Amino acid sequence: MSDDPLKSRLELARAIAVEAGRVTLKYFRSRELAVQRKEDGSPLTIADQEAETLLRRRIGETFPDDAIVGEEYGEQSGTSGYCWVLDPIDGTKSFVTGVPLYGTMVGVMQGQEAVIGSIWFPGLDEGMYAATGFGAWYFSGQAEPVRSSIVGQREPGGGVLLTTCDQTLARRLGHEAWLRLGAEYGVCRTWGDVYGYMLVATGRAHVMLDPIMNVWDAAAVMPIILEAGGKFTDWHGFPRVDGGDSVATGGPWHDDVLAILASGNVQT
Repeated sequence: MSDDPLKSRLELARAIAVEAGRVTLKYFRSRELAVQRKEDGSPLTIADQEAETLLRRRIGETFPDDAIVGEEYGEQSGTSGYCWVLDPIDGTKSFVTGVPLYGTMVGVMQGQEAVIGSIWFPGLDEGMYAATGFGAWYFSGQAEPVRSSIVGQREPGGGVLLTTCDQTLARRLGHEAWLRLGAEYGVCRTWGDVYGYMLVATGRAHVMLDPIMNVWDAAAVMPIILEAGGKFTDWHGFPRVDGGDSVATGGPWHDDVLAILASGNVQT
């Protein structure tokens, strides 16, 4: 493992995202999979729990002084200044319905800055990783560098806009602003959760928009989008992972999206 503290954590993040993702495959499309409900109504399975347990164990073995925050098992303090942010299955609703657009997410924060992201999509056998200053990389077999600008400039009324749930977005944004967004982009799809952010980072979509975002949903995504040359902010335009919402774009049209969001009747 590298002596560089950032690179060594990136190496581990890359490895354990795949390891934990393989745990989820044991339960993917299983007819016997039991689904519980959390207090917020979101689904929880043994696959989520086992995958996060593995992630925490592997981090503790290598970086015992690092803090950990995970969706399923909360916070664990540390003294190193680094904090791992874990989402063992982002897109659990896709997972429990047998749809492969879910990902295992491993992020690393240094202070308040998201500096490492590693994501693997077990049902698709593809993933991405990035660290500040190291670029963004896509892999399905061999890893290759990626840029969010592959799709280039969009024409008015063209382009691809993604969100996780259009009903939730419309409720929070307001009907008129939602229609304006729809008119700005020729294709609107709910290829959402972390899969949507990968499509932006690899240049296959222009915008990914989420009205509800937790830190474990965002910490791995932000460095990947930024290192791919895109932009990632909350709805107010602040580059942060704890803002409660998010917008990721290939870059040039980010301000346009923020302007439409600002015009909406945003509900908190």
